[in-house]
Amino acid sequence: MRRLLLLSSLAIGLVIPFTPVVCFAQANASQANASQTNDGFNLSSVDALLAKGDREAASGNLTEAVKSYDKARNASRSLLSFYRDLGGAFRGLDARIPRDMDQKGRESIEKLAQANLRLAAVYRRQNQSEVAVPLLVEVVKLMTPSTVDGRKAYQQLVEVGFVSTPYAAPAAAATN
Repeated sequence: MRRLLLLSSLAIGLVIPFTPVVCFAQANASQANASQTNDGFNLSSVDALLAKGDREAASGNLTEAVKSYDKARNASRSLLSFYRDLGGAFRGLDARIPRDMDQKGRESIEKLAQANLRLAAVYRRQNQSEVAVPLLVEVVKLMTPSTVDGRKAYQQLVEVGFVSTPYAAPAAAATN
């Protein structure tokens, strides 16, 4: 009788702690399925973070805008790294996949530049040019001054007084 009681209590003791975990795991799985269609970890999720930051900045909630833009920057960097790694894994095996990953990597760089520009604008709005300058320099490095975003970033560097020589891109060479 004692053994039966001991085994019963042991069985109950083992089952009870795992029950919430199973329910939690099922809830997470259903949320993950829903989020794959809506919030996946991809370029669209970066766009959503940028849009959220834009709404927050427009409403004057600059602290939350900074958080959203930072999340967009981090997601863009991670995506860029993952796309490069994935593309490299398929080099020499299937040319379509590295081409697709290269394209997605370029789009990730553009999203990173956009997030940097928006974040720099928030910092400039808060009179924190010293924080905006590194972001703007990174945009110029990422996009080059021949692109629209690169020229915007360089123009802002002129406006904050970090550089003094204006850049006038030749009209035919301007891209983006």
